[in-house]
Amino acid sequence: MAESRRDTEATSHGCGARARAIVLIGFMGAGKTSVGRALSERLGCHFQDLDDRIEAREGRTVADIFRDSGEAEFRRAEHAALQDVLAGTETRTLILALGGGAFVQPANASLLDRAATPTIYLDASVKELWRRCGADSVVRPLRTDESAFRQLYEMRRPKYLRAQLRVGTEGRDIAAIVNEIVDRLGLERSGEEK
Repeated sequence: MAESRRDTEATSHGCGARARAIVLIGFMGAGKTSVGRALSERLGCHFQDLDDRIEAREGRTVADIFRDSGEAEFRRAEHAALQDVLAGTETRTLILALGGGAFVQPANASLLDRAATPTIYLDASVKELWRRCGADSVVRPLRTDESAFRQLYEMRRPKYLRAQLRVGTEGRDIAAIVNEIVDRLGLERSGEEK
């Protein structure tokens, strides 16, 4: 599994003053895992990539689930994993990165609404997202050709825009994105006064 998909435990204690979970959403390549890991380190809380949770529960990779069982089975597993992760926020605060299609599923959006978790849409142009996806080592079952990629992006984007915050990631480094999220959510920065 790629380094960018590991859980991260941070040692400082600045996370959770206002929310038990902060959820990062967006299209594939938006930077959810990278930003999520950096944000968790900054705030001193746990990071979880939902795709990692799915793979651990199912005992196979996301790509294998898509290939062997289809997207409907993957979405079922995704919803079950999201329920598990959100149930765990009763005992610890976390930063959660969702897969690109998770937030657009009505059952998942409803679950997040009921959990009253802040949702942050990490946004970039489709051209930039295509470039990023081609440059990383993550297997993306729905990244077929550029035209289908663009069509999927355009279909999902209006649903992403329902998130509580939209943060642009194009042409920005991770630290700047994390700073914006911390500032806009009014979160305590590790080692700093509010």
